[in-house]
Amino acid sequence: MKIKIPVGLLFLFCFYSCNSGNNSNETSTKVDEATITKGQTLFTQNCSGCHGFRQDGIGPRLDGITSDTTTAWIRNFIKDPQQFIESGDARAQELHKRYPVIMPSFAHLPDEDINAIIAFLGTKKGQGKDTTVDKNAIKNPIPDSIPLSNLVVNLKEIAQFPPSSEGGKLPLTRITQLGNQPGNSDLFILDLRGKLYKLENNKPVVYMDMAALRPKFVNVPGLATGFGSFAFHPDFAKNGLLYTTHTEVAGSGKADFAYPDSIETTVQWVVTEWKTDHPGQVPFSGKGRELFRINMVQGIHGIQQIAFNPFSKPGDKDYGLLYICIGDGGSVEEGYPFLAHSKEKPWGTIFRIDPSGRNSRNGKYGIPSDNPFVNDPDPKVLKEIYAYGFRNPHRISWAKSGQMIACNIGFSNIESVDFIKPGHDYGWPIREGNFLLKPNGNLNYVYPLPVNDSSYHITYPVAEYDHDEGNAICGGFEYQGNEVPQLKGKFLFGDIPTGRLFYTNVADMKQGKLAPIKKWRVAFNGEIKTLRQLCGTNRVDLHFGQDANGELYILTKPDGKLYQLESVVKE
Repeated sequence: MKIKIPVGLLFLFCFYSCNSGNNSNETSTKVDEATITKGQTLFTQNCSGCHGFRQDGIGPRLDGITSDTTTAWIRNFIKDPQQFIESGDARAQELHKRYPVIMPSFAHLPDEDINAIIAFLGTKKGQGKDTTVDKNAIKNPIPDSIPLSNLVVNLKEIAQFPPSSEGGKLPLTRITQLGNQPGNSDLFILDLRGKLYKLENNKPVVYMDMAALRPKFVNVPGLATGFGSFAFHPDFAKNGLLYTTHTEVAGSGKADFAYPDSIETTVQWVVTEWKTDHPGQVPFSGKGRELFRINMVQGIHGIQQIAFNPFSKPGDKDYGLLYICIGDGGSVEEGYPFLAHSKEKPWGTIFRIDPSGRNSRNGKYGIPSDNPFVNDPDPKVLKEIYAYGFRNPHRISWAKSGQMIACNIGFSNIESVDFIKPGHDYGWPIREGNFLLKPNGNLNYVYPLPVNDSSYHITYPVAEYDHDEGNAICGGFEYQGNEVPQLKGKFLFGDIPTGRLFYTNVADMKQGKLAPIKKWRVAFNGEIKTLRQLCGTNRVDLHFGQDANGELYILTKPDGKLYQLESVVKE
């Protein structure tokens, strides 16, 4: 089948044809189709985490872009968006106003690859610009700005991680999670590109190499694919059990959770139990047992975190039970909202499983007897589900009270902090924060809640902010350490791309009302700095960590640095 190529792209194919040594139409068509196929692969690997063709994402939807502007403009923007914006280009500056997070440079891609991406974009016809304004939509969901507090916290640099990118391109690393083995204070830090490090004298030493352990491992596409998360069993010192999540290419294995073949699968997420030969050994040595794998429509919003309740003790019902945060995999913005917001499907849920059990459908893990839907008579209901209705339950943590907290990344308007209750529905994609969303409509719009809202039994956030303040919430922690007593009673979190820092007082976090949020700042070497200034780049990729003593850390991907919150400079 021949693919119709837009006139504006023909010069690309002339280039390829002229360099193929054969200018016949037959050869040209074959090269054209091969180029488009290559472009689709490159787009999936490099662009799909931020751009789609049905809805806006972190960046604008790209259907019809080759009709709206020239290929030269697209090429220049791909190569160096920040320089292009700073050059004064009107279109680039207008896009930056609408989408404040600047796209990373792809100058490392050869012209042949960029041309292939543009060729693929040319096959995506636009529906025409929608200039209509929905008068019922809320123009500015949260008009008040988050106030700046006087809180300034001094950062102490703990470690520098080795670059994991190719050719030194940003981000240099993809460090995203910090944790420890139960019973000791050793720190472990995860790089999504495949390495789990242990800090020894503040120097990173590779503890686990996922690419070596799982040859089908991939860390593209998307902003979060790769070695997703890790959790040591509470009895690790005795049983040597460690749990991980990672991505593999579509079709790498039979999925335990799948959807019709007519829906694209970009990656599979895999949850694995590892049995180490010697718990104290570095590097890791042992065998893995797959618990389950799940198909994902896109390379975004996969299995973002797995964790054990740190407050659970032997004999407690929660002891040894693994919580698994599963995003919607981009299914809603790709036009499949029916995959999310369902007790019969895993996408957009938090699982709670017993790794030592075997009463799951695949017989590889257990369903705890006190899970909220375990006695549901409907056989289609997934008894693993603990809570549902999330777009991306990016991070979970536990407050000192034992309350489980999740930070849920929104789509175009609202970022939220949620108290997690067993069996509760958190609304996505019919809600975003405290607002109505139309999942089959334009996801950029939110609306007032309906009069009969109580009949939906949605559990709403305890804190939220809109996209005037940031773009993607970074899950945080209630401070439970002793080195910075001024932080006690505060839940600290932030915004991933902008690196803005927020907190709310735990005492103000109550179901049924929204806790006030305040901004806070950091200082380094005695000087107040933004994280953008510390990283030297516009996109911070902020993440938080907490050690066994309750002390808090900040991780930044672009420069691969780990900082500890050391002291309060100003309050």
